Amino acid sequence: MTAHSFDNIRNFSIVAHIDHGKSTLADRLIQQTGTVAARDMEEQMLDSMDIERERGITIKAQTVRLEYKALDGKTYILNLMDTPGHVDFAYEVSRSLAACEGSLLVVDASQGVEAQTLANVYHALDAGHEIVPVLNKIDLPAAEPDRVKEQIEDVIGLDASDAVPISAKTGIGIDLVLEAIVKRLPPPVGDETAPLKALLVDSWYDPYLGVVVLVRVIDGVMKKGQKIMMMGTDAHYDVDKIGIFRPKMQDVEKLGPGEIGFITAQIKQVADTRVGDTITEDKRQCASALPGFKPAQPVVFCGLFPVDAANFDDLRAAMGRLRLNDASFTYEMESSAALGFGFRCGFLGLLHLEIIQERLHREFNLDLIATAPSVVYRIALTSGENIELHNPADLPDVMKIKEIEEPWIKATILTPDDYLGSVLKLCQDRRGVQVDLNYVGKRAMVIYELPLNEVVFDFYDRLKSISKGYASFDYTITGYKEGDLVKMSILVNAEPVDALSMLVHRGRAESRGRAMVEKLKELIPPHMFQIPIQAAIGGKIIARETVRALRKDVTAKCYGGDVTRKRKLLEKQKEGKKRMRQFGKVEIPQEAFIAALKMDS
Repeated sequence: MTAHSFDNIRNFSIVAHIDHGKSTLADRLIQQTGTVAARDMEEQMLDSMDIERERGITIKAQTVRLEYKALDGKTYILNLMDTPGHVDFAYEVSRSLAACEGSLLVVDASQGVEAQTLANVYHALDAGHEIVPVLNKIDLPAAEPDRVKEQIEDVIGLDASDAVPISAKTGIGIDLVLEAIVKRLPPPVGDETAPLKALLVDSWYDPYLGVVVLVRVIDGVMKKGQKIMMMGTDAHYDVDKIGIFRPKMQDVEKLGPGEIGFITAQIKQVADTRVGDTITEDKRQCASALPGFKPAQPVVFCGLFPVDAANFDDLRAAMGRLRLNDASFTYEMESSAALGFGFRCGFLGLLHLEIIQERLHREFNLDLIATAPSVVYRIALTSGENIELHNPADLPDVMKIKEIEEPWIKATILTPDDYLGSVLKLCQDRRGVQVDLNYVGKRAMVIYELPLNEVVFDFYDRLKSISKGYASFDYTITGYKEGDLVKMSILVNAEPVDALSMLVHRGRAESRGRAMVEKLKELIPPHMFQIPIQAAIGGKIIARETVRALRKDVTAKCYGGDVTRKRKLLEKQKEGKKRMRQFGKVEIPQEAFIAALKMDS
């Protein structure tokens, strides 16, 4: 292949809110440039996981190389990065943006600007991108392109006068998008003769090839057989195979500056390839490493236990396999008196948790119980030591604790005016502090500071149900603040159940405790003796319910006769019950755990 000048390369990504048509637009671009034969074309071409196709969301960022012959007669190479829109996968977005120079901002012409449109545009602007606004779904009767253009200008501050109107579904305006990419996005800049400098954008495990690494070359040339070094981990490898994606893999001899492709180099584990690392030549190293990314920090923790204890080893193997492809997911072993052996896992958010659970169930056929999700607390002890708490059951003795800090978030919620009252009330109920409230067109944009602890439980579901699905929500973690938090234990027949203990704010402990014991009262089947279910903070019981005993009618065989005979039988039954109470072990069915943990507060 002859060396291309970089003027005919364009690297761009598509950013948008969920469901505004990113993946559909990517499909049309692939089709229009003839990258994939018509017979191989399918919907959501770049979403390779079943779960992505079913839910219609993108989870892993994907890349594809398109060749486009423009109106000026030149042939351009376009590298497209399809990014996820959901807040839990924001780190996927940030690393895709680092590999590009420009972005297409897709906004739904009927819905307008949403919470994650804002979040993702700010990511792109932070990465120094040139942005081309694209108005999608203009074929819908409800589309109002002029209103949405104004909105983009007011809310985001981008000039939207020459926004490209398209319909990704029907294919209207796709040629205009291609021309805009070529004309309005900048070409990459790089030096072909300098030492190799490449950004490690992503890595995943392929059962046939081992670890596949997605790279964006900044300077120099990457060739087959070259000896390379990862600057962050100081690891050395020989390049076996170099290629590009047209979604299928295609081998090439080399990659020059500005090009995006993949390499394999007999790397054994994905953990050895840190996303954001700089790859350089072993002998001729570049002067400085690229800035890289912050490693993804897990925010939500929960315990995952196999329903059948015999499946523990399968679960361990499955976790190892998932970790190969998802470096943001962390796990460590833990055991629980109620649930046996399992793992304490860390996730980037609730959707991430749900996806991992779903994948474990689907790809590895495992039935799991998840404990209540909790966040990471920071605890300052009176001894001057600071510890991080992932599991409420491990809380140290109250006398040793000086203060507990919990993570807070800044939430941006966009909601139609009709539901504003309910949304504000929801945020107030969750200990929120209002920061800002203004209007974006016909919708209110509310900014709240909230404790993450109140959000991980069921905030998103409640928000969707009170706004009939119209509110959109995005958050960033702002830091830690001291909170008046207490550990609430659930006692069944005077024994604490570790899987149900949680850290709650003192002001909300009573209502949370009462809801929990009422729920358990319905779920625990009656035994031969009565069972007290209590919620306690330290030694103080804050709520109690009792499961009534099953009674056998011992007086059934007494026909008439003296009342003392009946009394004697009842006394005898009472004695037996007392004795049973002392030795009685309560069986809590697993469904009760699952249902209690899913409790809607």
